[in-house]
Amino acid sequence: MREKLLQIAEEAEKAVEGAETVEAVEELRIKYLGKKGILTQVLRGMGALPPAERPLVGKLANEIKLRLENELVVRATKLKEREKAQKLATERIDVTLPGTCPFLGSLHPLTTVRAEIEDIFLGLGFQIVEGPEIELDYYNFEALNFPKDHPARDMQDTFFISDEVLLRTHTSPVQVRTFEKTAPNVPVKIIAPGKVYREDDDATHSPMFNQVEGFAVDTHIAFGDLKGVLDSFVRQMYGDQTRMRFRPSFFPFTEPSAEVDISCVICGGRGCRVCSHTGWLEILGAGMIHPRVLEVSGYDSEKFSGFAFGMGIERIAMLKYGVDNIRLFFDNDLRFLNQF
Repeated sequence: MREKLLQIAEEAEKAVEGAETVEAVEELRIKYLGKKGILTQVLRGMGALPPAERPLVGKLANEIKLRLENELVVRATKLKEREKAQKLATERIDVTLPGTCPFLGSLHPLTTVRAEIEDIFLGLGFQIVEGPEIELDYYNFEALNFPKDHPARDMQDTFFISDEVLLRTHTSPVQVRTFEKTAPNVPVKIIAPGKVYREDDDATHSPMFNQVEGFAVDTHIAFGDLKGVLDSFVRQMYGDQTRMRFRPSFFPFTEPSAEVDISCVICGGRGCRVCSHTGWLEILGAGMIHPRVLEVSGYDSEKFSGFAFGMGIERIAMLKYGVDNIRLFFDNDLRFLNQF
């Protein structure tokens, strides 16, 4: 066994020294040291040796193995350096050739519009707060004046995980969570952007979309404050020429409530197919926070009042860029996204 190991070592060392490529070195490693290699097969036969010889033969085998491994590494390193030197000696870089321009990505239009909305409201003194997308029924409905049997829940059908856990239908739960932390005496002025989920799916609605909820609570807040904030937002988002109007509406968590329209950004209010020849486009919902919502969260509704509004970021982006199908924002079609 000893003589056989020494013969294998001598043969392997000569073969490594004569290898001319890195690939040839790797083949020799597999041939001698691999799972089915020559040295490996010899070592597996050590069980047939007398017990007294095994330690000596084992020690010799390990020494040979380590020496071969080292010689393989050294030879491969030398060959790599030689190949590199040959390439540097023969290859030349033509610095006059035009460069290859890498593909540059850009922000998604919804990301851009969300950032623009946030910048506008930060400039108006609002703070940005986020909340969980998986919500409790209490925060999503009950604390916002949606009792269990309230028919207004039908307008916000969503995806329930259990009887009390659901995917939020709006970012309004952030309002309740914020009130719980700040009531009963601290004024707040916050916007809450984030993803929301409803059972809607057509050209202007998606089962998942992005919303921004805004609200302010303080003493002596009136509907005029809401109008001033939204008028400033509309003019900064769509231009000073954009007009705004309020229409009476109903939301359980606001009283009075209103739908907010802006003059059509396509025709300038003259009337066209996009605005159904009315000259107006609905943009968001708003109103004064219902006293019951304030009281549930610990505010004294006789002392404090507030307003709230909610808008879909996709809706804002569709009107801003003239997009007629909300699905375009989620299709990942570069022909569409490259326009932004």
